[in-house]
Amino acid sequence: MLDQYQNQLTRMLESERYGEAKELLRFLLNCQGEEKRHYEEWNNLLTWLDIAFPAYETTGNDIHTLADGSDDDVDEEALRRDVLSSGNYDEAFVQQVLYIMQHHPVADQQILALERAAYLQHPLVEQTIVSWLTSAEVHPALQFKALQSLKKLGTVGAIELERLGETVELDIEATPLSMDDFPPVVIRVVERVESVTEVIDASLPHFARELWKECLQCLYGTAAYTRLLNDDDDTVDCYSAALHQVLELSLYGRVDDDDVRDAYGITDALRFRYEQACRSLRQIVQFKNEHGSQS
Repeated sequence: MLDQYQNQLTRMLESERYGEAKELLRFLLNCQGEEKRHYEEWNNLLTWLDIAFPAYETTGNDIHTLADGSDDDVDEEALRRDVLSSGNYDEAFVQQVLYIMQHHPVADQQILALERAAYLQHPLVEQTIVSWLTSAEVHPALQFKALQSLKKLGTVGAIELERLGETVELDIEATPLSMDDFPPVVIRVVERVESVTEVIDASLPHFARELWKECLQCLYGTAAYTRLLNDDDDTVDCYSAALHQVLELSLYGRVDDDDVRDAYGITDALRFRYEQACRSLRQIVQFKNEHGSQS
């Protein structure tokens, strides 16, 4: 039952039904018998929603309304599209987007805010994103999304960030906006894994591609990413085998490492490079599990 409530709460936040989310959180806080950490998480989230969206509440009939009681029956997403395309957004809207980007407890909402921020022609936007990136502890996948937003805004120049325990300097204008913008070796790796895994389970190639996207967002600019750019057959073998290993560990909780190495031709001479790649990808998956998915 708790999982059902948690899933329902996530759907409410993703669809921006903040009034209903507040009501559900108040209900959960009144329930008895759950672990203390759940109550702390619910209370923190409710406090955040009250601060960020004070106008959003629900009536007794679960009709979404503003705090003054007026019906909020406007198609909000269509309204936002119109506002963004016309440029007629006001200061309050910009501030709300930037606040969600920095403080929302659900990563998907932060990503959505970053995507919106990329189309806001306002002097605060670029400045706020850069300040947030360089002064706060931001998940590496969110960092990558923020770099993409800065590039779309036309920002140029270098930025120094802490990524996976490394200090890196990145040129904002070089940030890939899609898989096609990455070097060809990136596609070679995932295609190799797809060709091996499709005979094991028809669903594995899809999961491999999604996992690789997540890994690239976190690896970008790090020493592990630089090693990948060697773009020789041995590099492709090592990273493909590492991706396969981490994929099976993520999905099944176990993997036969001997089988993986045999499938990708990992010889004793490549063993160190392969294990180095495995450590890098496992670090990303572990980080994601500890801090939640950012894709």
